[in-house]
Amino acid sequence: MKKLLLSILAVFVAWQILDYIIHGVILMGAYEETQNLWRPMEEMSMPMMMFVPLLVSAVFCYLYYAFVSNKNLNTAIKFGLIYGLGAGISFGYGSYTVMPIPYSMAFIWFLGTVVEATVAGLIVGLIMKPETASEQ
Repeated sequence: MKKLLLSILAVFVAWQILDYIIHGVILMGAYEETQNLWRPMEEMSMPMMMFVPLLVSAVFCYLYYAFVSNKNLNTAIKFGLIYGLGAGISFGYGSYTVMPIPYSMAFIWFLGTVVEATVAGLIVGLIMKPETASEQ
């Protein structure tokens, strides 16, 4: 359980950093150009903007913890990549089908999600590796 909680925290922190780079730096110009699609800053909920990624971090880590029996770095990275592909297609291209956003934004949402989930896989793979005999 300790490794699960540590993984959740580490993935959450990594995602916050990557989200800042993706959304606060790379996509900032695109968000400004499409500002009519978004809530004004004063209407955005910072608590929800923190809670949602924490909850998704917990779900990601729990899925790996509970359902992946062969826990190793290679498996964890593959898990993250596959999770990221599924989530990225939904987030990036699913949004593109119903919102008038530039294709480049949809692609970066997709790619960013794949990168974030793969990094999360790397993190859980490093933290949730099986204990060796000397660690037990």
